Amino acid sequence: MTEAVKRSTDWLAGAGLRPTRQRVALATLLVGDGHHRHVTAESLFSDVQEMGESVSLATVYNTLKAFCDAGLIQEVTVDGSKSYFDTNTHDHPHFFWEGENRLTDAPAEELQIAQLPKAPDGAEIASVDVVIRLRRTE
Repeated sequence: MTEAVKRSTDWLAGAGLRPTRQRVALATLLVGDGHHRHVTAESLFSDVQEMGESVSLATVYNTLKAFCDAGLIQEVTVDGSKSYFDTNTHDHPHFFWEGENRLTDAPAEELQIAQLPKAPDGAEIASVDVVIRLRRTE
């Protein structure tokens, strides 16, 4: 077993998920090298196909949902329709690179939110998502 596969199966086991062939293949792409990733279902599907694994796009979507439900990844929605999946589950802001359709981490230590509006009666703020849109100037 390679170090990447071991890291991936440990990641799945830590969340109580059974390490099926498809889950291990996708987990290896997501966390096998120990670095955080921002992927779309489509980009992950393309990467797993390049690995030579037989995994359908529907399986990729279902697996990403299972990983989200288990707390292994978080979903970041851009434009209300495009979802990215982030292996860094700690609260942090993101840069969205317009024209490149790419999501990267923004430095959390530089973000300051002075005040949030009061939640309406009968509601509480569950989280605050910050996506900073960037456009190349060159």
